[in-house]
Amino acid sequence: MSGSTYGNIFKITTWGESHGRGLGVVIDGCPAGIPLCEEDIQRDMDRRKPGQSRFTTQRSEADKIEIMSGVFDGMTTGTPISLMVLNTDQRSRDYSAICDVYRPGHADYGFETKYGFRDYRGGGRSSARETLARVAAGAVARKILAELGISVDAYTVSINDIEINRNNFDLSERFNNPVVMPDKAAAQRAAELLDSAIKNLDSVGGVVECLANGLPAGIGEPVFDKLDASLGRAIFSIGAVKGVEFGLGFEAAKIYGSQNNDNFFFENGIKKKTNNSGGVLGGISDGDTLVLRAAFKPTPSIAQPQQTANNKHENIEIEIKGRHDPIVVPRAVIVVEAMTAITLVDLLLMNMAAKIDNVKKIYCGR
Repeated sequence: MSGSTYGNIFKITTWGESHGRGLGVVIDGCPAGIPLCEEDIQRDMDRRKPGQSRFTTQRSEADKIEIMSGVFDGMTTGTPISLMVLNTDQRSRDYSAICDVYRPGHADYGFETKYGFRDYRGGGRSSARETLARVAAGAVARKILAELGISVDAYTVSINDIEINRNNFDLSERFNNPVVMPDKAAAQRAAELLDSAIKNLDSVGGVVECLANGLPAGIGEPVFDKLDASLGRAIFSIGAVKGVEFGLGFEAAKIYGSQNNDNFFFENGIKKKTNNSGGVLGGISDGDTLVLRAAFKPTPSIAQPQQTANNKHENIEIEIKGRHDPIVVPRAVIVVEAMTAITLVDLLLMNMAAKIDNVKKIYCGR
């Protein structure tokens, strides 16, 4: 299977299935000399793991990370870093009834058509559980970004039709509620909506917003590897993402150029009066805060009766059993952060060769 590797210089390859022995990631291209231990990675793993609230799957996994290679005496060595998590709470029997059924909203039909068979246990390689490997790699990328004074923070901006009030924005509040919203009042309303959805055996979607602060101007390539294009590819690779936008996004299509343009001014450097661009112009960072949003569809696994077909070409009705998230958004927040961090590190390393002056600094000391 191709398509499990992402990146140019900072390159990750994820492996494993939802109900296999474990999952993991191999990171190549990480510079030597970065302080790294399992605790650094576990903090992010704990934000993604299941069973943390009534709004997440009750699958009981510790998701304990193990560093298998690439670190010595607490420092990265410049060699491939291999990270692994063992599965401990698989219930494959929950999926035996749908082994030949195409679940609505899932990748079953496409996967089976492509490969001639599929691992029906929790979706196999198509499972959202694969994202734990991305989160592990993202934690390493964040360590590199921290060395450069760059931070990446995401949060839930809306669930269904409930949106945060920007006047109540408090980034620290996102860790005080199960829906990861930086607005206490909106979080409470969203929780009530989710309780209602659970009662009705249904699910809902939402939007994650991500900010990257401290990113210097000049990051991103001007044609195919644009900053926003690269991030778009990264974020769209997360299961359930149906839309990605930067800055004003689709709202920019509703206003005039005179309203959309960000005016520049000089004050201890070139700055902008507004940030409708979301920190990206011409595919290259403009030195302002990077702002992106990802829209997630409702979780397709719901216990309501649904009409579908099986691989015997029979029309049938199913009710999906097992342990599933009524919403993926709260656990997806850290995944968005991870893929953003991985992409930024890769583009930052690529940018080092953009000017001969940079090369001289490394090899000539000037």
